[in-house]
Amino acid sequence: MRIAQVAPLNESVPPPLYGGTERVVSYLTEELVRLGHDVTLFASGDSQTSARLMPACPRALWRDAAVRETLPHHVRMMELVFRDVAGFDVIHFHTDYLHFPLVRRHRCASVTTLHGMVHPPDLQALLDEYRDVPLVSISDNQRLPVPHANWLGTVYHGLPRDAFTFRSERGSYLVYLGRMSPEKRVDRAIEIAQRSRMPLKIAAKIYPEERHYFDETLAPLIRPSSSLIEYVGEIGNRERDELLGKAAAFLFPIEWPEPFGLVMIEALACGTPVIAWRRGSVPEVLADGVTGYIVDSVEEAVTAVGKIDSLSRTTCRHVFEQRFDASRMANDYLDIYRAAARMAGPDR
Repeated sequence: MRIAQVAPLNESVPPPLYGGTERVVSYLTEELVRLGHDVTLFASGDSQTSARLMPACPRALWRDAAVRETLPHHVRMMELVFRDVAGFDVIHFHTDYLHFPLVRRHRCASVTTLHGMVHPPDLQALLDEYRDVPLVSISDNQRLPVPHANWLGTVYHGLPRDAFTFRSERGSYLVYLGRMSPEKRVDRAIEIAQRSRMPLKIAAKIYPEERHYFDETLAPLIRPSSSLIEYVGEIGNRERDELLGKAAAFLFPIEWPEPFGLVMIEALACGTPVIAWRRGSVPEVLADGVTGYIVDSVEEAVTAVGKIDSLSRTTCRHVFEQRFDASRMANDYLDIYRAAARMAGPDR
């Protein structure tokens, strides 16, 4: 198939550090190329891909000190995408909703993966208006707030099997990896480590708008426990692989309905079990008592840390290979692309 992948421009594809959506777009694009498809990637000019790259800006917008607004660059990218829609059998958007009016006015097969939380006060009216735009969810839980939108299917994220190193030996510390956001509840991770008397390594990005939360809430918790709690900052792929792989368990103490949680399957790819709150997609991704423990309180999480040795790291890796590898993700999307193409009709 002739497939266009349209990525956000905030980070490159793949991102050098934090950037879950761009990372998934990269994994999907490379696997589609490997399967023999003709893929064009619309992304920032500093992206790295084996597909045909159509740069919509010279470099990732969040890495460009001269950029003040991201919207103009994304609007221009839509012009690039829609100049010749006949050149693609399907266009796959990862850019939220910006393209919805254009999809309606051009005869083209399209699919839109929503990577964020579906919040009805913001999205209900929009998704009701654009019931003709085909959507893909990244978990079944993600679509629950607006179940009657035009969902074509759910496709779980996937990783290449060689993206992370399987380590059979249990590590000696806990790890948190993600963002320093209130809804991610890093404070819970710190409390779990303190009560378990087990070291915790925190690797997380701090967005400018979340700096106050870190300084006021998290830093006071980290500094007095510096011998037990280590903040290592934002890390790249190699450090990510090592940090996750050498951990005893990955902590995912979220407070919000996480649509998927890519880092959970990154941990499983390393063989590292996950201790996660029963929120959002967690029960879909984890098998309780097999690839980790699903908990509802700090007390339950501390108990889970004490039982982590009973879980098989080999089983965690096996489940990752069976459910969350990039080949499965790409083939699931190909089924949806073909369905979208049939819906668009032969004369689009």
